[in-house]
Amino acid sequence: MTAAVLLCAGGSSRFGRQPKLLAPFRGRPLVTWALEHAIGAGLDETFVVVGAVDMAGLLPGAVVVDNPGWASGQASSLLAGIAAADERGHDVVVVGLGDQPLVPAEAWSAVAETDSPVAVASFNGRRTPPTRLARAVWPLLPRDGDVGARALMRARPDLVQEVPCPGEALDIDTTEDLLA
Repeated sequence: MTAAVLLCAGGSSRFGRQPKLLAPFRGRPLVTWALEHAIGAGLDETFVVVGAVDMAGLLPGAVVVDNPGWASGQASSLLAGIAAADERGHDVVVVGLGDQPLVPAEAWSAVAETDSPVAVASFNGRRTPPTRLARAVWPLLPRDGDVGARALMRARPDLVQEVPCPGEALDIDTTEDLLA
């Protein structure tokens, strides 16, 4: 079974005072775009890892995973999402970011459908989540710090398949990025 894991726990320190994932993007909260696409991929289940920001009511259709250690970095959120998926019997996770609103469901699906232990979406030659991680590579992931699957991909490029995907890998980091 394959689960979508959407990482939404960070504090958005580069964004400013307003919680980034709640900021309006094209008329609705930023996080709702990524969640809609993750769910739209039709995977077996969708998990959203939360921490710094209360997103109650914005995550219908998802299993909410609380990460009390979110401030320690992205590795803790990735591991929390994988642990929740593992607990519910999933063998593969496809991990995406809550601040990438234009990554379509088709990209999530394309990455999920590979047989590679690690597969990463490529948008016009740029690698970025969503990223497929099979159970076999979960022990190889970083255990702490502000790093995720990218560290594994650098250390073990032999495990990685790049998947050309439609859409745009816009990553919202500043209030100016919301104007895209």
